[in-house]
Amino acid sequence: MSQMISPSNPGAQFRVAIIGRPNVGKSSLFNFLTRSRKAVVKNEPGVTRDIIVGQADWWGKSFEVLDTGGLTKREDRFSALIYQQVMSVLKYVDLLVVMMDARSGLLPEDRDVVRIAKECGKPFFIVLNKVDREKDAELLKSEFYEFGMDVLHASVERRDHTDEVVEKIIGSIPEGAVVADQSVRLAIVGKPNAGKSSIVNAILGESRVLVSDVAGTTVDAIEERFAYDGLQFTLVDTAGLRRQGKRLAGRDGVEILSAYKSFDAIDRADLVLLVMDSVIGPTEQDAHIVQYAYEKAKALIIVANKFDLLKKEMPEPKKWFRDRLDYTFHFAPDVPLVFTNATAGRQDALLDEVIRIAKKLEFKISTRELNDFFYDVIRQAPAPVYRTTNVKFYYLTQTEQKPPSFIAFANHPEGVTPAYRKFLINRIQQQWHLEGVPVRVFIMKSN
Repeated sequence: MSQMISPSNPGAQFRVAIIGRPNVGKSSLFNFLTRSRKAVVKNEPGVTRDIIVGQADWWGKSFEVLDTGGLTKREDRFSALIYQQVMSVLKYVDLLVVMMDARSGLLPEDRDVVRIAKECGKPFFIVLNKVDREKDAELLKSEFYEFGMDVLHASVERRDHTDEVVEKIIGSIPEGAVVADQSVRLAIVGKPNAGKSSIVNAILGESRVLVSDVAGTTVDAIEERFAYDGLQFTLVDTAGLRRQGKRLAGRDGVEILSAYKSFDAIDRADLVLLVMDSVIGPTEQDAHIVQYAYEKAKALIIVANKFDLLKKEMPEPKKWFRDRLDYTFHFAPDVPLVFTNATAGRQDALLDEVIRIAKKLEFKISTRELNDFFYDVIRQAPAPVYRTTNVKFYYLTQTEQKPPSFIAFANHPEGVTPAYRKFLINRIQQQWHLEGVPVRVFIMKSN
């Protein structure tokens, strides 16, 4: 049986986690360090509920940054889950940045965060954020010296003293730290409460993603690296995608921003895992996601979750679901399908299918073999006609892109119809068993 390995194994990239109580500016620092707007920033506590992972490159050094949910003892249903989640990932990081808020002063929850940092045994330093006037810095920092260590001050929003934070991180990275591998990116998408986060946790073997029975728990797209069967993967769990009308009807913009992040995750993925509640079956919203993935030329696997419940309701559950799938996704026949139960633990069947599709994405063929096949194919169908002239193909070559992509050179590219292009794609897929992955054929004019 193939084994997964933890991202904390030797050779993993240097990881920095930003921790603190809610609303101290952790997401703002994350976005600054990663030069992105990956973390949703809003002036209210609790917006970050999941671990968000981003890549940082500063001054010739590369490291990963983890934005975490706010650590608090509030007696609500999410706070305890967030606390457990943050604690579960701290053993996988190399350095902690403990953030505090100068405007609020030192609070008991700040002491709890420092205690957590000390107990986990990881090196850490303190950043006092929201110091807007330099002349007030020493006075504001004075009460934080009770921790017996230096305290950096900054205003992340104003970009004041943020270079000192970067310098402190860079100084902690050992020489020869490994840059992240070129991995296969997996985006897990689907409607709220379909079980995406549960599948992520089952794959990783640990509760690193917040899971509850409340739809919409995952706010941001979050990332984790893992290895399986000799291949490296980056797993991206996304917010549940609702219909646009329902997103716009929300009381604030957090869900809208999260939806943008979900589609961005699809854009940057090599392979999309569309998770569905198998009892409900495919929906119109799922069809929109499939269509979007196909338009972006992304490989796709349908993950029918909660299959144990479907088996109790249907005499032929697999046939029922496949029939519904073929009807709803009539534009995407023979899409790969895996039935699973996220609560059953390891996801070997799903991962084996991921490996099968991922290897197809790496397909390469020599130009000579490709053109021997191409000449046979174009003799089997009448050439398209451009005005009064037959389109003449000269040769076909493969590009370096993923998914497998090819360029056919012809005298009149504008005469190649969508139907003929589809004919070429189908024959390529059949010849080299590339069903289940998108294949692209570009037509260019021969000089």
